[in-house]
Amino acid sequence: MAEPAKRNATYDDLLALPDDVRGEIIYGSLYVQPNPAPPHGSSQFSIGGELYAPFQKGRGGPGGWWFLIEPEPHLGPHVALPDIAGWRQERMPTLPTTAYVELAPDWVCEVLSPSTEGLDRGAKRRLYATYGVAHLWYLHPVERYLEVSALRDGAWLHIDTFDDAVEVRAPPFDAVAFRLADLWPIPPADKPA
Repeated sequence: MAEPAKRNATYDDLLALPDDVRGEIIYGSLYVQPNPAPPHGSSQFSIGGELYAPFQKGRGGPGGWWFLIEPEPHLGPHVALPDIAGWRQERMPTLPTTAYVELAPDWVCEVLSPSTEGLDRGAKRRLYATYGVAHLWYLHPVERYLEVSALRDGAWLHIDTFDDAVEVRAPPFDAVAFRLADLWPIPPADKPA
């Protein structure tokens, strides 16, 4: 006897989720994760703060970007939920008034955690490449590193991995440097607070 065909997840499935979880639809599958822990959220907010003034407001940098924390890009039948995403204002002159965005971001930053790293580095990475996201960053608040990739000819090219010992100048935001060590809410285990 044949197994019944798997039903693809729908937006109604996302809307039916309880408030204490987040969901995404990637390649027809519903992925549900708990809301992020405080170190994740703090690092997410910190990196957004580093980029906001110079790249969205043009204070001390070139401006020309929109940033959203946990936006909801609808990429064809997929509903992603990146931790932070950015759009060049030349491609998206104004922010949408809907709860979602139908234009693929130019840049995505995923803050890695044990519950999301597999999806972030797997299906979502492929999805972002398919829809032409030009830059993908992985920020790891526990291991304390930033990994930077750029899309080249439909494939991800590793640009660099940064740790606390260096200043970060990474595309597409290499016009302004920031200290990676300033992003972490928790001091490293081998150093006193």
